[in-house]
Amino acid sequence: MNIWLDGTVVEARQARIDPTDPGLALGDGLYECLRARSGKALRLAAHLARLHAGARALGMTIPFADKDIGEAMSAVLAANGLAHGLLRLILIRGPQGPDWSAPKPIPPTLLITAGPAGPEPSTAKAIIATVTRRNEFSPTARFKTLNTLDNLLARREAARHKTDEALLLNSQGRLAEASGANLFLVIDGDVLTPPVAEGALPGVMRAEVIDRLGAATAQLNPADLASASEAFLTNALGIRALLAVDGKAIGNGREGSITARLKAAVS
Repeated sequence: MNIWLDGTVVEARQARIDPTDPGLALGDGLYECLRARSGKALRLAAHLARLHAGARALGMTIPFADKDIGEAMSAVLAANGLAHGLLRLILIRGPQGPDWSAPKPIPPTLLITAGPAGPEPSTAKAIIATVTRRNEFSPTARFKTLNTLDNLLARREAARHKTDEALLLNSQGRLAEASGANLFLVIDGDVLTPPVAEGALPGVMRAEVIDRLGAATAQLNPADLASASEAFLTNALGIRALLAVDGKAIGNGREGSITARLKAAVS
């Protein structure tokens, strides 16, 4: 596999990240996942806008212009013989001294990988995670940081229950998001999703769906799942119908008409 690292395409086995980089030891960094078609990253501007916002929050400056990053993504796709695929952009702090509480003002490390995207996401069944909750008060909940262990623990809990996803509650016991996606419910014809203030990641696909459907943000409780006629999950891979949670069907337990139309529109 070939990757792009700080301006150069290299073989992955030749890439080197400085071991003093707190991105490795502390997860001091950010990432974005993007789908690519015909050699181009989809929704690139929106992903980079979120990356810039996260970098500002962490006190980093992205060391390449957006245009250069877009060209780098096309280059790494080509280097791996991919026209379509999944791109991952990783920004980490950069090598530091022993005091990680006062990072040096040096350019961070930027890494881009590319691989096959796999098939379009199928329908999903989920559980409500019990091993962890979403901290809606943390400023890092607004960005895709490298500290994703809570999401990983929830996804592993889902796997143990032989389901596809886990829904995360926030500290108030309300629905926030799924371990790897944003959540939408259709209730009495209204398309609703938890607000960012409730712990929902401001997802790029989430924003597009809100715009396309005129969806509203609303506080949602686990009990609201029983009132939903359909539900779906969104992330960079696309739209996925959510058919059941904790063994209880959403609506009639099949993909709903709104979800089907939305999938066709954004595919």
